[in-house]
Order: sequence, then structure tokens, then C-alpha cells
Amino acid sequence: MGKFDGILLASDFDDTLYDAVLQIPERSLEAIRYFIREGGYFCVSTGRAHRTFAPFAPLVPMNAPAVLSNGAAIYDFQADRALEQTCLPCGAPADLAAVMEAFPSLSLEVYHGEDIYVCNPNEITFAHLKKVNCDYTQCAIPDMPTPWVKGILHQEREVLLPVQAWLLERWGERYEAIFSNPRYLELTRKGSNKGGGVARVAKLLGVAPERVYCVGDNQNDIPMLALSAIPFAPANCAEEVRNWGARILCSCGDGVIGDIVDILDGLYPRRE
Repeated sequence: MGKFDGILLASDFDDTLYDAVLQIPERSLEAIRYFIREGGYFCVSTGRAHRTFAPFAPLVPMNAPAVLSNGAAIYDFQADRALEQTCLPCGAPADLAAVMEAFPSLSLEVYHGEDIYVCNPNEITFAHLKKVNCDYTQCAIPDMPTPWVKGILHQEREVLLPVQAWLLERWGERYEAIFSNPRYLELTRKGSNKGGGVARVAKLLGVAPERVYCVGDNQNDIPMLALSAIPFAPANCAEEVRNWGARILCSCGDGVIGDIVDILDGLYPRRE
């Protein structure tokens, strides 16, 4: 019997597990391996789609299905198969065209299966696609095949804040619209968020709600932090996460998963 039997630890990827120098700190890796050896379930819960996370999945010691696309998909990398997926409503192309018309400086990036399409790309879009190292097709919205698993609007935060409010005021019953980065406003189907995704993974594994722990650094992580027995965040987290009330630990680069596993080590004594 391991001391972490029946416990799920879900971590955001970028800037929580994967640091600014594009690696997972060894302290976090060692902590995850120990957590798993002691019976715990570890998964990543990320805004990245399958296409943009799959190349990095082998870097992560993961023994539970991953939450992808901000909760729009659940993927079992051990079995290499999708377990669940939702898509944006069929009216998304018309809705997003209206957003782009109202805010013409925006760039749109959408995911159709394993393919990425962009409209009106800007330097933020190009930097994002370089970071995830994926090719893409640039075209007008009507030429993008559907359905879309998720979309990302790119611009500076001060531009995206009124976009978020505008979109949710009109179609809040259709979409989740949430920041994964100050310059990325991510769109998924209403109800498809990280909180729902982690809850579904816990149910698949038979993990009780009070034994779920989550860590994340940005607004899109708050739905899963809200269901965490202790909501954890790295010191480099967004102010929204800090102000929301997450328990702040060391930074991503210093191996925040190590801090979390140390805390859980104290909470769960070894069973004889």
C-alpha cells in the first residue's frame, strides 16, 4: 500500500510544470516519480491541444489521463487514445467573425482535429506557434473546416479584457472565454473547463473529490483550483490566481511540484 493511494494531483503545464527555460525542473520530476511510486495518480491539465502537447507528453511521468484544450478533451497517453472531446458550437465561425469585425486587431487561432488554422496572425500568434513548434494554415474564417475543439484570440491583455466581456455578454451561454496567458484568450464550449476535466478524470479513476489536488498559475486554472482540496499556485502565478486565494508556493522554475509533494507527505502518513 502506498501512502498516496487514491490521490490525484493535477498540474497545469506551461509556467507551472514546464518553466521559462523550456524544461521541467528536476525537483518537480523527482517529486512526481516519488508520488507515483507511493500510489498517487498524476496528470497534466493544460490549455494546450493534443497537437501542441503530445510532443511534450513523454517528458512528464504521467499515470493518469491528461486534460487538454482547457477541459475540452481528455486523452490517455499511456493507451494513446482519446477518451472524451467537446467542440465549439456550430455557430462559432459566425460568432468569431463578428468578434474579429468588432475588434480588428485580434488574431484567431483554431484547432480542427490535429490541424491548426489562423486568421489575421500577429507577432503574438507567430511567437505562440514557434513555441509549440507546429505548422498551420492561414486563411479566412469561412475557409476553416469545422468543428473546432477550441479557439484562441491573441492580443495584449488590455485589448483582450473588453473582448472577453463583449463576447460573454452576448454568448456567455455558449462559450467559456478565459485567459491562459495575459495575451491568450481561450474559447471552449460552455462547461468545458479545467475544473470539469479534472473532475471527470477523478471519476474515471475512482478518486474521491476530497482527495483531488490541483496546481496552476493563470485564470484558466481557477476552475480546477476551485475543486482542489488545497488550491496550489507557483510564486510566478497571475495576480488573479493570487487574489482568488490559492496557496502560493515556490516558483515553477524552483520545482513547485516538489513543494506540493512535501506538503502531501506530511498530510498522509504511511499506512501500516
